[in-house]
Amino acid sequence: MAFNILIVDDSAIVRAVITKALKLAEVPINQLYQAGHGKEALAVLENDWVDLVFCDISMPVMDGEEFVSAMKENGMIDSIPVVIVSSAGSEPRVARLKENGVKDYIQKPFTPERIREVVDQTMGVIQDAE
Repeated sequence: MAFNILIVDDSAIVRAVITKALKLAEVPINQLYQAGHGKEALAVLENDWVDLVFCDISMPVMDGEEFVSAMKENGMIDSIPVVIVSSAGSEPRVARLKENGVKDYIQKPFTPERIREVVDQTMGVIQDAE
């Protein structure tokens, strides 16, 4: 099964790095969406089917915490898993995000293997034993 994935980060470079990590990790991708902040991401979620969101915390206009809160308010967080990818994650902040429905947290910098591990765990992918 290929996934529709939304990457939310104000840095085009970080969005490109996450995209490359997904491809290197051989995550099956159907459609890849990008947004520079939470408001853009909400617009994508209103118009397109998304299976998984990777989101930064520190962004202009609408940051990651505000985005997650907006998803929780309209019930999207229950059906669309969110994984935070950030270097700005203090333990209380990460705990607060998880209380609001975030599925996991990836610390920057990260490896393609970590991205794959989180996708597999979050999406319930079972790896074939080799």
